[in-house]
Amino acid sequence: MYRSSNIVARIFDRQICTPAPGTSVHHARRFYENLVPSYTVYEVECPDHSFRKFTDDGQYLISFSRNHQELIVYRPRWLSFSCKDEDCDKHDLPSRAKRFDSFFSQLYCVPLASCNELICKDFFLYMESNQLGLFATSTAQIHDAPAVGGAVHGVPSIEKITFLLLRLEDGEILDKKVFSNDFVNLTHNMGVFLYDDLLAIVSLRYQTIHILQIRDSGNLVDVRAIGEFCREDDELFLNSNAQGMALSDKNKQLQLPGNHIENHLHQGQPNLGNSFLSGIKQRLLSFIFQGLWNEERDDTLRIQRLRKKFYFHFQDYVDLIIWKVQFLDRHHLLIKFGSVDGGPQVSRNADHHPAFVAVYNMDTTEIVSFYQFCDHFHATSRNSMYMNFISSHSNNIHALEQLRSIKDKASSSAQFVKKMLASLPFSCQSQSPSPYFDQSLFRFDDKLISATDRHRQSTDHPIKFILRRHPYSLKFKIKPGPEAGSMDGRAKKISSFLFHPILPLALSVQQTLFLQPSVVNIHFRR
Repeated sequence: MYRSSNIVARIFDRQICTPAPGTSVHHARRFYENLVPSYTVYEVECPDHSFRKFTDDGQYLISFSRNHQELIVYRPRWLSFSCKDEDCDKHDLPSRAKRFDSFFSQLYCVPLASCNELICKDFFLYMESNQLGLFATSTAQIHDAPAVGGAVHGVPSIEKITFLLLRLEDGEILDKKVFSNDFVNLTHNMGVFLYDDLLAIVSLRYQTIHILQIRDSGNLVDVRAIGEFCREDDELFLNSNAQGMALSDKNKQLQLPGNHIENHLHQGQPNLGNSFLSGIKQRLLSFIFQGLWNEERDDTLRIQRLRKKFYFHFQDYVDLIIWKVQFLDRHHLLIKFGSVDGGPQVSRNADHHPAFVAVYNMDTTEIVSFYQFCDHFHATSRNSMYMNFISSHSNNIHALEQLRSIKDKASSSAQFVKKMLASLPFSCQSQSPSPYFDQSLFRFDDKLISATDRHRQSTDHPIKFILRRHPYSLKFKIKPGPEAGSMDGRAKKISSFLFHPILPLALSVQQTLFLQPSVVNIHFRR
C-alpha cells in the first residue's frame, strides 16, 4: 500500500517496496489515481461515423460509416505539439490539436455489407491473440415469418446473416460464415460468445448452438452443433433406426387386405420432427427427472413429488427455448432456457418471463447442474489479461455493497433473483476493462456511466469520478455534449462512452434520435 498520494512518492515506494504475492497488478493500477483524463476537447472536428469501441488491448478504435456499409479502423496515438514558452500548460491547445486526426490515424476503410445488407453496429468481437475481429452483416428482420422446417413459432427471421472474420492489421477478410432464414440476436453480442479460439453462435429460430473454431490461419471451422442432436452420430443412429421401423411397418402392411394398403402407406413414413424432442431438451428433462427422483427414497412420496414437480409442469419444460449461451471453459456451456415470449427481447423484460440457467458439458452431452443465481460466471479468455480486473460482485467489496443495496430495495426475494438472472449468461466482451471503472479506485454514478457497453440517457451535468481512498477528492469529470450545454432542452439525447483500456483517454459521443451529427468530445491527460 502506498503511503502517499503523491505520484513521485509512489514511484520511490515502488522502487524500495515489494507488493504482496498476487497483488502486483492491483498495486500498479493505483497509479491511475494520479494519471486521469483531466482535460477535455469539446466538439472535436471528426468524421460523422458511428464509433463502436476500443479493442481490449487498445491497439484499434472500431467505427462504422453512417450508412452501415463500411468499416473504418483507427490507430490511437497521443497528441503532440510544440510550445515556445517554458510553461505550456498555461496556454490553450493549438487549433489543430482539437481535430480528431490529432489523436487517431485512420488505417483503412473496408466495405463489409452489400446493397441489401447492413452492418450490425452493436456487434463486434475481438480475438486479441491474433488481432482478429469478428463482424456481422444482415438483411432486414421478418417479424411474421412462418415457422417452417422446425423453426420456433414467434421468433422472427432474417433472410441472410453473415459473420466476417477480419485481420485488423490490414483489414483483409479471412473467412465468412452465412446463416440463411435464421435469427441470431446480435444486439450487444448477446447471441455470440468467444472464448479463446472457440465461438458459440445461438440460432434462436432453429434452437441450435453452433460451435466453431477460429484457426490460426483465419478460417472458421465447424466443430459441432448442439440442439436437435448432441452427439455427432445421433442423426445417423436415428435415421438408420427410422429406416428399419419404416421397413418393418411396410412388411406388416403388405399382409393386410389390398384395399387397406394405399391408405396406410403414408403412415409408415417416419416423422422424426413430431416423434422426438430435441437432444438438448431430452437432456434437460432427464436431469430434472433424475434430480426429483433422487430427492425421495420412499416410492409413494417419490411418485407424488414427480406428479407435482415434473409431470404437472412437463409441457412448460417442453416449451422452453434456448435464449443465450456462454462458455464457462472449453468444455462447459452456461445455457439460459426461457419462454419463447422473452427470447429475442431485451433483458429488461426478463422479470416477466420464467427462466432457467443450466450448465452443459459438451464432451459428455449431459446437463451438469441448475443455478438460481451466481455472480462468478465472468469467463475470460486466457489471453486477455485486462478483462480479469473488471469489478464484479465476487471480486470487489464496493460492487458487492451495490448488490446488497439492490437486494434491500427489491420488493421480494423472487423479484431480486429474477432481476439478477436477467444478466446471465453474460454477454461476451460487453464491459470495458478501463481502470477508471475499477470500483476499488474510483466512485461514480453508475446510472450515468459504467463499464457495461450501453447507451445512456445524456445529462448536461458532468459525471464525477471521486477517489475511493483518502483524501476522497474529485479527480476528473466527463461531460458529454457541448461545453455550454444543449440549446434544445426538448430533444432526447443519448450518450456513449469509449474508454481506452490502458491510456488516460476517452471519447464521449452524444447523439439525438433524429440522425443529427454526433457531438464527440475527447478526454485525455494533458
